[in-house]
Amino acid sequence: MADLSGKVALITGAGQGVGQGIALALAAAGAKVAVTGRTLAKLEATCALIAERGGEAQAIAGNVKDAGNLAEMVEQTIKRFGGLDVLVNNAQEVPNGKLLDVSDEAFLAGFESGPLASFRLMKLVHPHMVARGGGVIVNLASSAGIRWDMSGYGAYGAVKQATRVLTRAAAAEWGRQGIRVLTIAPHAESPGLKWWIANNPDEAEAFFRTIPLGRIGKLEEDIGRAVAALCSDDMAYLTGATIPLDGGQANFD
Repeated sequence: MADLSGKVALITGAGQGVGQGIALALAAAGAKVAVTGRTLAKLEATCALIAERGGEAQAIAGNVKDAGNLAEMVEQTIKRFGGLDVLVNNAQEVPNGKLLDVSDEAFLAGFESGPLASFRLMKLVHPHMVARGGGVIVNLASSAGIRWDMSGYGAYGAVKQATRVLTRAAAAEWGRQGIRVLTIAPHAESPGLKWWIANNPDEAEAFFRTIPLGRIGKLEEDIGRAVAALCSDDMAYLTGATIPLDGGQANFD
C-alpha cells in the first residue's frame, strides 16, 4: 500500500462518489485529509468514516465556483494541518446533452466548476507546495473527451479536455519546483455514473462491453488506491500524464 504518512491532502467534491473514495484511500495511506463540497452533512459523513478507521479529516463546506470559497478551503486546510502536499480537483458540474440542448448557463457552470476551479485552486496551493519542497496535484478528466462519437458529449468533453491541458501546462511549468501534476480519467460506481446508466440503459450496456476488464471500478479500492499510489514517492518520476483508470477502455495516446 502507498505510504502518505505526514502528508496533507485537499479533495474537492468528497462528500460522495469518486471524491469520497479518494479521500478514504488517501487517509488509509496515512494522509490527513480536508474534504470539501457543497453539502456539509455529506462531508461530515466522509470524515466520520475516516475517523472510524483511525484517520484524521476536516470537513469544509463551499462551492468550487466561488473564488472566495476556494481561498477559504486552502486557508482552513493550512490552519488545521499546517501545510498542503496533495490537491485533488474532483468536483464538477456536468453539462450533459447535445449541443442544441445545452444552455450557455450549463456550459459555463461546467467550466466554472471544472477547469476554472482547478486553475484557481492550483494557483492557490502552489506557494504552499513550494514551501513544502513539492507536492502532487491530481485533476479529473473523462474519456468522454475522446469518444469517437461525440454526440451528446461535446460540452462535457470540452470541459474535461480543458482540464487535461491545464495539467500539462502546470506539469511543465512547476516540475522544477518539485510539483507533479497528473490527470486521471476514471470509470467508477459513482452517483453520476449510476444516473447515466439509468437514463441511457442501451448505450450503457454497449459501452460496458468495451471495457477489457469487464467491470466498473470500485470507488475506494480501484480509483482511490490508484490515486494514493500516484501521490506516493514510488511515482516520483511521473508527471503531466493522463491515467485512464477505466479497466482499459479508453486510449488517451
